[in-house]
Parts: sequence; structure tokens; C-alpha cells
Amino acid sequence: MKAVKITAEREMAVVDVEKQKPQEGEVLLRLEYVGFCGSDLSTYLGKNPMVRMPVIPGHEVGAVVEEVGSGVPDHIQPGMVVTVNPYTNCGKCASCRNGRVNACQHNETLGVQRDGAMREYINLPWEKIIPAGQLDTRTCAIIEPMSVGFHAVARAQVTDIDLVLVIGCGMVGMGAVVRAALRGATVVAADIDDQKLALAKRMGATYTINTLTEDVKQRLSEMTAGFGPDVVIEAVGSPVTYQMAVDVVAFTGRVICIGYAKTDVSFATKLFVQKELDIRGSRNAMPSDFRAVIHYLERGTCPVDELISKVVTPEGAHDAMKTWAEAPGKVFRILVEMK
Repeated sequence: MKAVKITAEREMAVVDVEKQKPQEGEVLLRLEYVGFCGSDLSTYLGKNPMVRMPVIPGHEVGAVVEEVGSGVPDHIQPGMVVTVNPYTNCGKCASCRNGRVNACQHNETLGVQRDGAMREYINLPWEKIIPAGQLDTRTCAIIEPMSVGFHAVARAQVTDIDLVLVIGCGMVGMGAVVRAALRGATVVAADIDDQKLALAKRMGATYTINTLTEDVKQRLSEMTAGFGPDVVIEAVGSPVTYQMAVDVVAFTGRVICIGYAKTDVSFATKLFVQKELDIRGSRNAMPSDFRAVIHYLERGTCPVDELISKVVTPEGAHDAMKTWAEAPGKVFRILVEMK
């Protein structure tokens, strides 16, 4: 069967891999759409320290159940439209012991530490299969990245009395904007791209800030009577935005870190103490976050077409990735149509 593989830095090929029957407890999925995410771009550029190369990318999945192995519960049936929880958990580390399996110390994510889903068929444990209700497989491919943003909002314990600043309006940041708005918070979206900011406003942001052309701290001071935002969600992964988050957040505020900065970040650590900040990491997503995203998408109000920048064939995947590498800020999601 056909698969897309990142074979080396800036090299990608369509390869043939073996299709296998599902074993006990496994589900065979027929992949229809698989998304390229930021980690795949980093892998392609040779900047992903966690990847095991060469690798089949892909963990943002829209698929149909093709076949089930023995021991799979009856609620998973052939023909169902599903997405996938792409993370593993060992069940033994401190994170797993504490019930936070999304942050498993020994996690292996599809397309990063193990071969991913950008292929025609894949076998996975039934526990990782998430039925997607009435959603189509194309929409399913945006569930996972949005769930990462949803999880960040859960980590922030956002309520309706909070003003939440989301820095970075890519797919993950958009998920955070949506979830914070659904919880009743006042949401401020910050980005360097006016088109993304306009979309963020349609998806639930009350205010927007272009961080290239506006004084971020001044704008936030005006919105909050000088207090600053109760919550800042960093969804970029840049030293500048990490420092911005700590600088602008209110005293006793919460800073949630999603993005990986590629270099070390220097902080005025006195702000940690003076403001008595809660600085929290946010990694991957929990099953409840996936369910929440599905519930949101089933409403039909999400502008899915605007979040999907391009749909390509496996043969067109390399050219699409090269184009994305040249202008990363202009892409939400590229989907590879495997069917």
C-alpha cells in the first residue's frame, strides 16, 4: 500500500509498505485524510529533536473503520467514521499514575517517535479509536490539533470571569480561542497576520492584537483597566512570545505554555515571584478534549474550509511541504487525501 515518508532532512517520498490484518484488540483503519502539523514541518526541516528518522508522518486523522480484530468492543464497527488519539501511555510513570496520560514520560506519538498515519491503512489498538459521530473524514482531520488548544484551556482552568490572551492563531491557538470563548471568557487573540486575526474573531475572540503593529501591553492595559489578562496561552514557541506572556499577564495570573521554543529563553524571574504566577505546561490532549472538539464541530458553526489551506495527493505532499516551509505563517493545515 502507498505511504508518505520523510526520508531525510528536506526529503520526502511516496513508498510502498505492507498492509496487515488486524490482530487481537486492533482496528484496521482506511485513511481518507491525514493532516500535516507543525511537528511534521519541523521534522522535514531537520529541527525536530524528538523524531525517529526516517518516519511516516501524520497523526491528524480522518478515517473509516475497515475491519476489527477479535476482542474489539461492539461499539466500534466497520464503516464508522473515526479519528485517532495518536499518543501512547506506559501506565507506569508518574504522569500515568496521576491520571494525566497525555503527558506520559514515555509517550510515542504517531508520526514522531513511531511511524504515523500518512498511509492508506493502519492498524491501531481499539482504545485509540475515537468515533466521530456525524462528522465527515475531512473535518475529522482537524480534531487533534484543535484538541491540543482545548486542553490548554482546561490546564488554565478558564472560567467566564477571565480575560484570556491567546498568543498565536495557528490551528492549536484557534482551538484555544474557541474553547475559552465556549467557557464564557473574554478572549483576546494575538498574531502577526491580520487574516488569522479576522478569522479568530469569527471563531470567538472579542478583541485582536497585531503584535507587529500594535503596543501589546498598552492595548491589554486598556482592555483590563490596567490589570492585564488573567490567563495567557502561549501557542507560538518563540522566546519573544514566552517573554511577552510573563510580562503582560496579571499579578497572580496563569501562563500556559504549549509551543516549544527552539532555543533557551531568558526571563526576568522576579516576575515569577512578584506576580506569584502559575506557569503551566500543556502537552497533547486528553480523551475528554477530543470529545469536546467533536461536540463543537457537530454544531456546524466552525469555518472548517478556512482552516484547511490545501488538500493534496500523496504525490503532491512534498511540493506542499516545500511551499509551507517557505511561508509557514500563511498555512493552517495541509491535508493529504489518501483515498
